Amino acid sequence: VVQLVESGGGSVQAGGSLRLSCAATGVTYNSNCMAWFRQAPGKEREGVATIYTGDSRTSYADSVKGRFTASQDNAKNTVYLQMNSLKPEDAAIYYCAARTPLQYYRDCTFRATRYNSWGQGTQVTVSS
Repeated sequence: VVQLVESGGGSVQAGGSLRLSCAATGVTYNSNCMAWFRQAPGKEREGVATIYTGDSRTSYADSVKGRFTASQDNAKNTVYLQMNSLKPEDAAIYYCAARTPLQYYRDCTFRATRYNSWGQGTQVTVSS
C-alpha cells in the first residue's frame, strides 16, 4: 500500500517561498508519476506540477511556471515542490498524489482520476 505524507506548508507573505515535501512509502517501482495538486476554498482541485520519477522530467501548470520547481530524492523516496515568488492566489491546500507504476512519461498528466494514492494535504497561506 502506497502512503504519502506531505509537510512544509505554512504562512508566508507574498513574494516569499516555501518548500513542500511528500514522503512516499510502499512504492516499489522505479517509474511513477508524482504530482502536486491544490485546492482553494470554493474552487476545483487543479494540477500544479508533475514529476516522472523514471527520468525526473517535470511539467507545470501555466500559473506556476518559472516560480515552482518539482524535484525528487530517490534515496529518501521523497518529492519536493519548491515554491518561490508566492502570490495570494497560490493559497490552497496542496496535495501530493502518486500514479504507480507508470511506464511512459506522456501519461504523467494532471488528470486527477488517474492517480491511485493521495496524501492528506498541507495548507499554504499567502498574505498580501
